[in-house]
Parts: sequence; C-alpha cells; structure tokens
Amino acid sequence: MDNKYLEKILKGVSAGSISVEDAAKSLKHIHIEDIDYAHVDHHRSMRKGFPEVIFGEGKTSEQIAGIMDKMAIQEEIILVTRVDQAKAGAVISGFPDAVYHNDARMIVWKKKEVPLQGRGKILVISAGTSDIPVAKEAYITAQAMGNDVDSVFDVGVAGIHRLFNHKKMIDDASVLIVVAGMEGALPSVVAGMVSRPVIAVPTSIGYGVSLGGLTALFAMLNSCSSNVAVVNIDNGFGAGYMASMINRI
Repeated sequence: MDNKYLEKILKGVSAGSISVEDAAKSLKHIHIEDIDYAHVDHHRSMRKGFPEVIFGEGKTSEQIAGIMDKMAIQEEIILVTRVDQAKAGAVISGFPDAVYHNDARMIVWKKKEVPLQGRGKILVISAGTSDIPVAKEAYITAQAMGNDVDSVFDVGVAGIHRLFNHKKMIDDASVLIVVAGMEGALPSVVAGMVSRPVIAVPTSIGYGVSLGGLTALFAMLNSCSSNVAVVNIDNGFGAGYMASMINRI
C-alpha cells in the first residue's frame, strides 16, 4: 500500500463515497499480513517508496502466486526475481497481465504504466554478452521503479575501444550500473571517465580462479576509482534498486 492508495481511501471516507466499515476493511492489513508461509509487508510501499519484491528462488509457484494475490489488492506493481521458466509459467497462468522476462528471470505485474520518478537517466553496461542476464535484472528493476533506463552490452576491457563509441550515453547518465565477470575491471574504467556514481556488479562468469565471481568482487572492492560502490555477486536487482534510490534524490 502506497501513500496514494491510503489518501484515496481517506478522501473517500471524508467525501462519504466510502463507508467507515469498508475503509476499515481495506486498512485491515495496512502493516503485515500473515498467510502462514509468508508475512506480506504491505507497509513497505509507504515506508520505502516501492513494494516488497518477491525472491522466487526456493519458493514454489503456489507460494509466489499466493503472495502476489495478497499484494495485488493494494499495489500498483509487483516484481518477482529469480524465477525459472517452468515456475513462471505456472504463476502467470493466474496473472495473465504479468510479463516474464526469460533473460533476467523476472516476472513483472503492473496495473498501469509506472510514472517517471527519477531525475536523470540510468545506464546499464555489461562487460560481456554472458553478463547480460544480470544486467537485464538491473535494467528491469530500475525501469519498474520509474526510471528512464538505457543499456550498452558487450563493451568489456578485451576490446575497450567498443566502450568509447558510447561516450555520449555514458556522459549523459546520472547513475551507471556496470556489470562484469572475469577479472571485473570494467567498473574502474567507466568510473574513471565520469563524475557520477558507478554501481559495480560482479558476476559469476569466468574460468576456475574466478571462483564463482569472487575475483571480480575483490577487484571491484579494490577499485582505485573513488566513485565506485559494489553490490553482491550476480545481484542485478540490488544494483537496479540502489541506482533508482540515487536517481530519485
């Protein structure tokens, strides 16, 4: 439940178009709703400016759909992350308006188009084509949170000249998300080109001593570019969310 939904109910009571009883019923779960296998945090939209996001990994399709059923009553948009295609198909059968993004493994359901809330543009950059799924998770998250988002893929340090072809887009961005596996060098390069915050996302892409993304993570944490902040390995969602928060300020 966001502030607009709450104001609508209160104005309805004030105008006499909504009874006190109906308003009380609508506000019964303004805080937390216990549905046995989950405590749905309906207050999060008011508290943080965006609804609770459902982490799909480890949940059954029935559990995801059950949480969405409760959220859809009060929310304008619902995101589900880390959902495989089979599980998504079962969920979407009950939510025909929802869209499954196979590359990002995300479900997006919305009642209407999300208005722009960001002050500038967020640019998502991936070092390699193999990093695109994580980059897309960041892209879709930031877009769902009301931002103007653009992307540039496969411009890593193995052919750094490719990056410079997009310098205007890089210069025009308010916040940049840079996704890289292997040695994780690209965020430092991009951050050295701009006076904007760069959110670095290490991915688990790479050979043996990449250690499932630890090498990229350590490289990004050790960046000599001072405008780099780092999220967890493969955490495109976290990068998109944080970029959105920055872009609203």
